[in-house]
Formats: sequence, structure tokens, C-alpha cells
Amino acid sequence: MRISVIGTGYVGLVSGVCFAEIGHDCTCVDIDSAKVERINRGESPIHENGLEPILKRHIGRRLRATTDLHAAVHDSEITFIAVGTPFDGRHIDLAYVREAARQIGTALRDKNEYHVVVVKSTVVPGTTDEVVLPELERASGRCAGADFGVGMNPEFLTEGVAVDEFMRPDRIVLGGIDKRTIEMQRQVYAAFANTPTQATNNATAEMIKYASNSVLATLISFSNEIGNLCSTLGGVDVVDVMQGVHAARYFSNTLEDGRRVKAPITSFLWAGCGYGGSCLPKDTKALSAHGAAHGAPMPLLNAVIATNQAQPARLVSLLGRHFTSLKGVRIALLGLAFKEDTDDMRESPAIPLARMLIEQGAHVIGYDPAARATARAALPAAVELAPSLEAALADVEAALLVTRWNEFRYVPDLLRARAKPPVLIDGRRMLDPASYAPYDGIGR
Repeated sequence: MRISVIGTGYVGLVSGVCFAEIGHDCTCVDIDSAKVERINRGESPIHENGLEPILKRHIGRRLRATTDLHAAVHDSEITFIAVGTPFDGRHIDLAYVREAARQIGTALRDKNEYHVVVVKSTVVPGTTDEVVLPELERASGRCAGADFGVGMNPEFLTEGVAVDEFMRPDRIVLGGIDKRTIEMQRQVYAAFANTPTQATNNATAEMIKYASNSVLATLISFSNEIGNLCSTLGGVDVVDVMQGVHAARYFSNTLEDGRRVKAPITSFLWAGCGYGGSCLPKDTKALSAHGAAHGAPMPLLNAVIATNQAQPARLVSLLGRHFTSLKGVRIALLGLAFKEDTDDMRESPAIPLARMLIEQGAHVIGYDPAARATARAALPAAVELAPSLEAALADVEAALLVTRWNEFRYVPDLLRARAKPPVLIDGRRMLDPASYAPYDGIGR
């Protein structure tokens, strides 16, 4: 099929590149001409495992990028909207979605062939039918259902492993105003014929996305509350507790050879210094606000959000066990992106952590294998950015492990040789406490 994707962020670019990989002809559209030029040179503007090799394989063949939305819509059969939907504290900002819909509608005004427009951006229930569809009709002068289709196809991609998750989906949700709209989407995803697929209306598809992210956020905040209680009680380690939880048949499977394997969901049932990124913080807040606006307050979700927002401060309080004052103390922040295998700094726990440490007079040295450029734009200017892990650890009195980069498994080895070993605070509980002293961590 001939596909156009509006927006080349994490969702749009990964989707466009992967659409080409499964055999479609895809045009990615963005207003940023510099980004478009990079994509057309075969360079990925984002750090995402496995993305650039596929991009290079198809660019100029089944894949291209352009700033010309009108031409991209005319040259395609189906258009996916994958633009940003930032949250301002009260509601998601639909300015980019509205503008994309208007421009697509304008292109449809002089296009005679039937076309399907699908929202892939995360939007609150009702947005596709009550905002996007009317904008398309006004701009095109045509009628949804008769002249064009309108659908909603949420993405379930995790940054860092987005390409793998697109190419091996666990589910596909197809929302649409009619069967024709849904059938066009089925053709797009025909390569994944064995994947469980749910066809539904647009509002339900929108809610599935929010419910999916909210349950993951809830598991993380629940684990952190348990961890915080363990650290208060003494004699209990949250790692031991959660391993016992993971062993339940609800969270593990027995293979034919008798081996027990944990379900992937257990990665969210693990204490740490909080979730971040472009999805979980924004989506939980947006859904809570949406519920309140419709007379259905969400106290559970509000508690999830509050627990997460307080979690970075737990790392600072752990430092208080080892230092009477942080004034002048050299502290390494290990990991700046919100998670490993990405350079995304949005809502990263490292940001409030850095601010709190600086406010208490600490000298902060940050290091991340991928997020150096994005970190510089997001962190306070007082944070010194180190070019390597070794440089970050040089002459520090404490190290705070914030992100689960595999490289950080070697931190104990690097620190152990020091004449006066610095304090190591494990904010992700990824290291063996017995491997280093002095060690401290969330939930101990």
C-alpha cells in the first residue's frame, strides 16, 4: 500500500520506517526541513536501536521524507497522524493534531479517490470523532464515511525497543467509523496476520491506549510504595520481596522442560526512582484530568502520579544516610535519559534529582551513553556533563545510578580500586549489594 505518516518523532519515524520494512511504500512528512534532509540522507534524528539500518535500507526506494504534506496525501491511500500531544496540566494540547487534520482535509478537497485518515497520536477518548473528523470535513468540504474514512490506531511502542516491538507486535488495535476504514488498516498490518487484532470504535481504541499505559504506571508506583515501606521497616529488601511476587503463577510460566520464566510484565513490578518519558507521565495526568472534567475523578491514578513525582527525592534522602550536608560534595548522576537505550530526556527522574542536588550545594557531574546533547538542553546549566563513565566517576564522593544502562554494571569494579570508595546509591536496584561497599539503594 501507499502510506503517508505525518510527524517524524519516535512514533512517526519508527512507524514509517517499519511500514517500509514490511513492504509498503511510505512517505514521512515533517515541517522541520533539516530533519527531513537528515532522514533522506539515511540518518536517524533520534536514538533508537535498530532504526537507522532499516532507514538506510529503504530510503530513496520504498521510503522518503518530505515537507510537502499535500503531495504526500495525494500520493497515498492512507494517512497516519503521529504528531505530538503535550499536556499542559489540564488537558492535552491538540494544536498539532488539529493542524494536521486541517492540512490533510485541504489535500482531500481536490483528491477524488477514497482515502483513510488514521490517528496514531495518543489522544483522550472522543478526540478522533469529535475533533479530528469535524476538522477533516470542514477543510475538505467532504463527508466522512462516504468520501473518506477516519480511524484510530494506537501504538504500543517502548522507546529503546520500538523497532522490535513494531516488527513483533503483541496486539493490534484498529479503531474506525466503519468497516471500510478498519479493512484498510487490516491491509496495512497484513504482514502480522497471526497477531491478536481487535477492531472497535475510535473512542474505545483511544481508551485502550490510556488504560494500557496507566496500568503500567500503577505497577511501577505500587512497587515503589512497597520499596519505600521496606526501607522504613528495616530488615526487609524490596528486591527479595518482588522476586517472591514474581514467582507467583500470575507472573510466571512453566515451560515444557520444567523451567520457570517470568512474564515481561514483571519488569514493571520493580522498585526504582520513578518512571519518565513521553508516555506514562503525560498519559496518566491527561487521563486523570479527562476523568475529572467528565465528573469521574480518579483517586487511584492520582495516587500513582503523586508517588512517582515523590520518588526521585528518595535518592536524595538516601544520601542523607551518608552525608550530614551535600554542600560541595561531588556527585555523579549515572544515566540521564528516562530509560536505557534512548536519548529521550522527557520527564526523566534525573532532571528533578539534579535540581535538588544543586539546591543543596552539591557539584553534579552527569553521564549518559546516548543522551549527552538532549541532556544539555534539559538539565540545569550547573550540571557538568562527562564524556565517559570513567570521567564521571573521577574524584566523586557519591554516585547515583539513575538509568539501567548495561554499562553501569561495571561501576562497582571502577569504584572498588579507589583509596576511599565513594558511596554508591542504586536507584534502579540493578546491582548486587554484596558487590560493593559502601552501597545503598531504593527499598533497602
